[in-house]
Formats: sequence, structure tokens, C-alpha cells
Amino acid sequence: MELSYWEHKSWFSNVDFTIIGSGIVGINCAISLKEKYPKSNILILEKGSLPQGASTKNAGFACFGSVSEILSDLEHHTEEEVGRLVQKRWDGIQRLRSLLGDEAIGFQLHGSHELYPLEKPGFYEKCLESVPYLNSLMEPVFAKKPFTSNGNLFGFSNIQEKYITHQLEGQLDTGKMMRSLIQKCVSMEIPILNGVMVEKVMESNGGATIQTSEFEFFSKKVFVATNGFASKLLKSEAVKPARAQVLITEPIKNLHIKGTFHFDEGYYYFRNIDNRILFGGGRNLDFSAEETTEFGRTEIIQNKLEALLRNMILPNHPVKIERRWSGIMGVGKQKSPIVKQVSDSIFCGVRLGGMGVALGSLVGKELAELAD
Repeated sequence: MELSYWEHKSWFSNVDFTIIGSGIVGINCAISLKEKYPKSNILILEKGSLPQGASTKNAGFACFGSVSEILSDLEHHTEEEVGRLVQKRWDGIQRLRSLLGDEAIGFQLHGSHELYPLEKPGFYEKCLESVPYLNSLMEPVFAKKPFTSNGNLFGFSNIQEKYITHQLEGQLDTGKMMRSLIQKCVSMEIPILNGVMVEKVMESNGGATIQTSEFEFFSKKVFVATNGFASKLLKSEAVKPARAQVLITEPIKNLHIKGTFHFDEGYYYFRNIDNRILFGGGRNLDFSAEETTEFGRTEIIQNKLEALLRNMILPNHPVKIERRWSGIMGVGKQKSPIVKQVSDSIFCGVRLGGMGVALGSLVGKELAELAD
């Protein structure tokens, strides 16, 4: 496609900052740049009709790490590294709430509960015994001991008698959040161009040339915020895609379950929303198949989700599945995000490790700060 004079003049000339990806990170980066450089010309490019990846496809958990997740992280990171990572998640949610307001994102503070299946009694005991230690480790982040144990409040089946509850975790409405972020961009006169596939970004003449599937243009600085798809543009960065499969039930009469729930080191997660149960996870059943940038579902994971829904979450309560979908996360050997300068004019904020809701707004802000 050849750009007309008007198209080039209105959108693609004198571009100061181009952000690739209109998800949580990309939009927060754009907002931060506009606040710091109010006269700058900023452009956001998005390959999908809606933000692709996970920003509009996640479960809406405002989470910071369950007991089993933190114990797992401590096997590969120091206490200080884990503490800093949890602090970033906490700070990210507070920034998001402050930026948009709780009502605009549907934020609710119901706490979260980690469940423990019966077949792993030793793991359950290990997690229970770790609560005092992890409370001591996490207290500086939350200014209180976050973890408590509770009985089976909601009548789940085939689980150990106690949950471990994180009192400060919450939930939000992903759709409301992203619509609010997009509206914020519009109010700040930051254009988002959908349906633009970026194929290559190259350093050139004191800036970068952005090559799309239909045209190319010059930008003084470029910020890559494509998370799970980052390896397509950033060959040197250690980011692997991780597909997450999700389902949601039809409305359930008199649903009494309230909060967010995790089990199996966070590989399974569910919550209440609009009198329904949203349930996702299971990529640990077949890591290699789920290491993909292709959206889709697999029988092994969908069957497992349905079985757990029937036998653990809603026993003796027949429900119908209304919708299924998948999202693409960005993960790696390290849990910490990659926020760095890649070359003179190219920067990235990627690898959010399945914690994009919590981390995204802070990573976007940190990414923008690299423009200094």
C-alpha cells in the first residue's frame, strides 16, 4: 500500500515515539510519555482489531503470588529478587487503580485463596508450614502479614481442609480496564492504529525505520510492548510465548463463590464474574504445545478444565460452558520483566510472566522512562 500525502502527513510524519502493541504495557507507556513530553507526537500500532496477546483475554486477577508460586520462585531467585518482584506487582496495581479509579476498572478486593488437591498432601503441609516464613518475607511489601489460613468456605470438593488466603489480592474487569485505558489515550490525543502488522524495526539515521506489512515510516524512538510475541521483533531477548486457555460458564443462580482462586502453583485459576465462573490454566499438562503464538484450544486442557469444574469447583451442580478462548503470555526462565534499551532508538518492555495485569502499568511507566 502506498501512503497518500494526507495519510503520511496526519499519522506518519514527524513521529517522536512509536509504541508497538496496544495492551496494558503499550498504552501505559504512551500515557507516561505524553505526560512527560506533552508536545510530542506519539503513535501506537496494534496488529489486531483489539489488543492481541493477553491484555483483553486474561482472567482479571490483581494478584501478587500465591504461597506455592512464591516458594517455586524462591527455588530460582534470591529472597531479595522475589521481594522486588512482588513489590513491582503491588506497585503496578496501585498505579493502575490510581490512574483510572477502581470503578473504571471494576476493581473489587475479595482476597484470593490457594486450594490444595487431595493427591498432594506433602505439598499441602509444606505450604502451610511456610506461611510464617513467607509472611515475614512479604510484610515489608504489604505493610502487614498477607497470608492466613481458612477452612473450606465455599464447599469445594476433593481438596485439603484449609485454603491459604492472600488478604490483599483482588479482581477487576479486564474489558472495563482496557476500554478505560483506550479512552485515556483518546482524551490525550494519542492515536491507536489497529490492523497494522509490524514486521521489522531497524536503526536508521538517528532513529528507527518501522517496516509494516504494507508500508514503512520513520520514528525517532520505538518501544516494543508485544510481550508474548516479542521474539518476532526482538531476536536477542529471552521471551517465550505461553498460551493460556480459558472458559466461562453461563450465569449460575445463587452463585456463592466470591474471590480469586489458584491451585497447582498457579497453573490453574478461577474466579466469580457476573454470576459466572471463569476458569483457566492447564498449560502444565503440555508445555511444548502451549509454547505457541497461535490462538486456539486443545482437547486435553479443555477436558481437564471441565472435569475440575465438575468435580472440584462446582460439585453436584451442573453448569453449561458459554464461551472459550485463549491468550498469549510472555514467559522466560526469569520471572522479572525485561525493560531495557535494545539499541540507540529501540526499547522494550516484555516478558511479564503471566502477571501482566499487576505488572503492566508499572512496566509501561518504566519503559517510557528509558526515553530520557
